[in-house]
Amino acid sequence: MAILKSLEEIKIMKESCRITALVLQKLKESIRPGMTTSELDMLAREECVKYRARPAFLGYRGYTAAVCVSINDEVIHGIPSPKRVIKNGDIVSLDFGVEKDGFYGDSALTVPVGDVEAKYQRLIDITRNALEKGIAKACAGNRLHDISAAIQGYVEKNGFSVVRDFTGHAIGRALHEDPMVPNFGKPGTGETLQVGMTLAIEPMVNEKRFEVKVLKDKWTTVTVDGGMSAHYEHTIAITENGPIILTLPE
Repeated sequence: MAILKSLEEIKIMKESCRITALVLQKLKESIRPGMTTSELDMLAREECVKYRARPAFLGYRGYTAAVCVSINDEVIHGIPSPKRVIKNGDIVSLDFGVEKDGFYGDSALTVPVGDVEAKYQRLIDITRNALEKGIAKACAGNRLHDISAAIQGYVEKNGFSVVRDFTGHAIGRALHEDPMVPNFGKPGTGETLQVGMTLAIEPMVNEKRFEVKVLKDKWTTVTVDGGMSAHYEHTIAITENGPIILTLPE
């Protein structure tokens, strides 16, 4: 069952979300061919110190980094490593969050590095657009799976697939709260959306099939067929005037 937030709580949460967005923006601007994924992780940690915020993922269920860096066929939860070098033509998904003053922010984006093939840029664009489609349905009185169906319908209409083994989620005083927000579903079903709900909506979109598998490190999740994958996420709040995106830099 959803934990509803007051306007004051959403205001506090907005700051953790703003910091999340600023750090992600910094990481996006810093990515270049030749750098390692661990360099991105160190930068994320340094930015957290700067903003006096705690990296939400570091130590979460044993995760060993501050940011998830997933490259090409890696869908989510890629663990930064000094041995993993980013190359020209890669697409790099960054998933990051912070906790500040008792509330969490969570966001993700996918960055094309250098000369990316047009079909992979399209995958990125469709994933970002799918997030926008989902957010537009996050209105009080709608049903949870209206969000899911909007994402799935748009993605599949454009020839891609949505990951089903992992979902978005509610968020607040905990990084993951109920309800879960799948990226597929039947419109008009699921929990009724209410003012005060705060959700992390995050389409994970695959170039080919939707099936994924988790590697031996128990974190890194990849497509089963080697196809590329993209990931976008925003933390949003449902208000009387519709959804507002909390994870924006300003």
